[in-house]
Amino acid sequence: MNAEMAEILVRTGPGTPMGELMRRYWVPVVLSKEIAEPDGPQLRVQVLGEKLLAFRDTEGQPGLIDEFCSHRGVSLYFGRNEEGGIRCAYHGVKFDRLGRCVDVPSSPQACAHMHIKGYPCVERGGVVWAYLGPASEQPPAPELEWCLLPPEHVFVSRRLQECNYLQAMEGGIDTSHVSFVHRYEVDTDPMHQGCKALDYIKADGNVVFEIEQTDFGLTLFGRRNGEPDSYYWRVTQWLFPWFTLIPPFGEHSLAGHVWVPIDDHHCWAWSINFHPDKPLSDEERQAMADGKGIHVEYEAPDSFRPKANRDNDYLLDRVAQKEGRSYSGVMGFAMQDASLQESMGPIQNHQAERLLPTDRAIVMARRMLYQAALDLQQDKAPPALDTAAQRVRAAGVLLPRDADPMAWARAHLADGLDAPVHSL
Repeated sequence: MNAEMAEILVRTGPGTPMGELMRRYWVPVVLSKEIAEPDGPQLRVQVLGEKLLAFRDTEGQPGLIDEFCSHRGVSLYFGRNEEGGIRCAYHGVKFDRLGRCVDVPSSPQACAHMHIKGYPCVERGGVVWAYLGPASEQPPAPELEWCLLPPEHVFVSRRLQECNYLQAMEGGIDTSHVSFVHRYEVDTDPMHQGCKALDYIKADGNVVFEIEQTDFGLTLFGRRNGEPDSYYWRVTQWLFPWFTLIPPFGEHSLAGHVWVPIDDHHCWAWSINFHPDKPLSDEERQAMADGKGIHVEYEAPDSFRPKANRDNDYLLDRVAQKEGRSYSGVMGFAMQDASLQESMGPIQNHQAERLLPTDRAIVMARRMLYQAALDLQQDKAPPALDTAAQRVRAAGVLLPRDADPMAWARAHLADGLDAPVHSL
């Protein structure tokens, strides 16, 4: 990337080209359970460089408003969530869940010019989503498959990642690294173990890629040697602008991520596991809560910072690395990835990188994001706003060596509700 492209891609605050693009999509902001109680405590939330408060009003509706009162700039985090809104503790100015000023005790006539930012919210998949873009351009609510399932079918967590969203998301796009950094943990992790696919992944680290640009983003086909007469294909989905769907492992649950900028140096990594056709078992749900698979253990009970973090070198275990219990010495899929992505620095020096053929999907995703940001400045509508296109699945499949994987994907993965659920 040249300097101009890199700068546009990594900056997501208000008024930036990428920030304005991302504001045209529904943004996951908090788990519904974090603001479960009507008139309960409000939460500080930061996304896309904006400091905001999430809360649930008296009627049980979620809200997302500017953190700061329009009167004297006091943080409404210290305000009172009462009777349909947040009342500033300093002088009693009150705002509803859309940021409209509904009371100024000392000067009622001032309400009309005291409004603050407030964003519409919806709840799907156990997540509160907000739309931060122009009201006239609001798209339909998200329709990713996991958003539409019963709550008992889905487990969602989020964690802080201390680097720019782009280098974090690119790890979700890159399926070739599985043969290396995760190669030992897949044998013992309860959401990966016992799958034939692991044999192919470990045996062949020379992944050959084919990539198809779609209406919703990219479908990525990673080819490894399978049986003598077949190839093993891992089909990853990148859904514009920040969703990834992970190829499944055997009968284990399906999985995906959302990569949301907090500011230019931090992002939220959302991790999702789900069964389309049955509830998650108690054992699966407990393993996820314990930080197995793509989830993490937290530093503290109410913290979203991982227990393994940059301050403690991610609990790096050189003995486990040497003995073949962890390829990188870091334990846990999420932190194996995050430790390496954060090691690049808060914002990776993209101009210094030397890309390889396995990076083709990353290059294509960058170009799509960059072009969409430039196009929006020329009033061209962003891509992938048709939510029906979001209902696709990732896959892992053995195909004859002369088979066309793209044709197979179009036949089997184009509508996630009809696609194969399980993998090898």
